[in-house]
Amino acid sequence: MADDKERAHGAWRAAERIKRLSDRLVGVGPVGIGLDGILAWVPVAGTAYSLGAGGLLLYQGVVAGASLPTLARMAAYLLLDSAASVPPVVGWAVDTLFPGHLMAAGALQKDIEARHGPAELPPTWYGKPGRRAKAVKVAPRIV
Repeated sequence: MADDKERAHGAWRAAERIKRLSDRLVGVGPVGIGLDGILAWVPVAGTAYSLGAGGLLLYQGVVAGASLPTLARMAAYLLLDSAASVPPVVGWAVDTLFPGHLMAAGALQKDIEARHGPAELPPTWYGKPGRRAKAVKVAPRIV
């Protein structure tokens, strides 16, 4: 059982990396942009990145043992995000602003937290050691 928890928390951390890289490299308030938004303006590269990062998120969901409804919701977010990058200009703008990877990773992280408890991030997660001295605990949402 502890092995399942460690595997799930490893998937949680991988999802955190993917969502930050894809949709939150630069963030101002609730709006952020990442590689997915930047590469959306490069034909084929944006779609390829979106599909690759989406595939990694779905793989992490399977590794973590996420529920079928969670995997389906993740797939819907990722499909919408990847399909948006196909039409030129307007689609690229939509893909830049739609945080599909962030939403899919968030769905996976909530599923993992509900089944295995909060995950802990290493102290150096946010960059230089000492920038955040303590591990950050993510508490589950109480509804």
